[in-house]
Amino acid sequence: MKDYQSLSHSRWDCKYHLVFIPKRRKKTIYGALRKHLGEIFHELARQRGGQIVEGHLMVDHVHICLSVPPKYAVSNIVGYIKGKSAISVARHFGG
Repeated sequence: MKDYQSLSHSRWDCKYHLVFIPKRRKKTIYGALRKHLGEIFHELARQRGGQIVEGHLMVDHVHICLSVPPKYAVSNIVGYIKGKSAISVARHFGG
């Protein structure tokens, strides 16, 4: 049987498939940026109580399978991950 996670009043297994696409589908995800983004996505998901089950960084888009507790809205966590990762990329790679 599946390994469900639990909160105080519920057992859950919520996984969402997310796709991020850079503006105008620029082919910008490669090299050092690719390694940096992987680490950042995992850390930001952990900070909000989520976990990245599986992820793929392609040259022009990102696929993530994200496990999120039902007490958090998926849109809030995705907005947090996208916003904070964009700030981190701008600081480390100059925009």
